[in-house]
Amino acid sequence: MSLYVDVHKQLGNFHLQVAFENHGGILGLLGASGCGKSKTLQCITGIEKPDQGRIIMDDRTFFDSAAGVDVPVQERRVGYLFQNYALFPNMTVAENIACGVRKGHAPGECKKIVAAMIDRMRLSGLERQKPRQLSGGQQQRVALGRILVNEPDILLLDEPFSALDSYVKEQVMAELSDVLERFHKDVIIVTHNRDEAYRLCDTIAILDQGQLDVIGPAKDIFANPRTRTAAMLTGCKNIVAAQKSGPGQIYIPDWGVRFHTGGEVGDKLLAVAIREHSFAGTVADNRQAITITAAIEQPFEWLIQFRYGTQSPAAAPIWWRFAKADRPAVMPDALGVSPDDILLLYG
Repeated sequence: MSLYVDVHKQLGNFHLQVAFENHGGILGLLGASGCGKSKTLQCITGIEKPDQGRIIMDDRTFFDSAAGVDVPVQERRVGYLFQNYALFPNMTVAENIACGVRKGHAPGECKKIVAAMIDRMRLSGLERQKPRQLSGGQQQRVALGRILVNEPDILLLDEPFSALDSYVKEQVMAELSDVLERFHKDVIIVTHNRDEAYRLCDTIAILDQGQLDVIGPAKDIFANPRTRTAAMLTGCKNIVAAQKSGPGQIYIPDWGVRFHTGGEVGDKLLAVAIREHSFAGTVADNRQAITITAAIEQPFEWLIQFRYGTQSPAAAPIWWRFAKADRPAVMPDALGVSPDDILLLYG
């Protein structure tokens, strides 16, 4: 399976301009609220019509502005899970799922298809329940069952966990992961949560203000985000402007320090990112004297704020994170960071 998307859409002062390809697996669109993630999904489904561009699924063209092609929503065979699941409140579980069965099946065959989907979604015993009688996870499985029973060619999930309480999210995420593994077709998940993207997605596309910032394998994006936006969205707190000062060396003006890096520094370097857990008192590389300014206790970790002795008074404090079990008996007066943990940012 392959999906090609290149769309442009002007919405007031907001300009959506996104182009990417996905060749199977689960693609995550990761970005802040209002960056164009959901609008991109709506263009793929046909709910939103781009001003120009092309959308091609395998050898089927859904949209081509130059050729005048705009396939209706119902003919695209796209499964779209809305944020609120959009279940019919006065229908039972079985009736909601039956709404997704394609036309042309005999009544007896339709019942068999619905029964098989109820079993697949682990909803047995809930067939006569109404949506209000179900948990958030059960509602999601009903909504997915209604989509999958129509045998879509691609599945689009718009913030699939936004309607769930945090304490049930982990279980529902595990259940969804199991469903997606058995779908065997293209899936796109919209999320602003880095944990969801990392856990569920094979590929991640970072969107920023209507444009594609960076795209690549999920683990590669987290290991080497390459841009400020990607570093921020993948959870890095320490992002600071930096300059190249040698083939493998950088200077950070706000911190007043020079660091050696794990790779060659490009001439267009703009900033660096260092994840909170990368600092350590036992690391000799890039070791600098520090002053701890705050210690924040969390359920399982300590989050420490510190400053370098050479740091500008106007610069923000730096974050250091470690597990409670790793708290040293005496807090260090200097911290180091491995050259490989200094992430070079060019955008």
